[in-house]
Amino acid sequence: MLTLSFRRHAPYAAPRRARLLDALEIYRQRRALARLDDHALQDIGITRQEAMAEARRPIWDISCR
Repeated sequence: MLTLSFRRHAPYAAPRRARLLDALEIYRQRRALARLDDHALQDIGITRQEAMAEARRPIWDISCR
């Protein structure tokens, strides 16, 4: 497991770490969305095209639509 130390960069390390973790979570969620089958997509109320469009968005594009 990778352990990162942010002590020497304080107080800026925590916000940067949080942004990085947010970006990684967005990446994971979009990849998971792209893997859903059509039945699961129908359950959450989106089409395959909408799911793929969301999955293709870059991780820094996190604005709500």
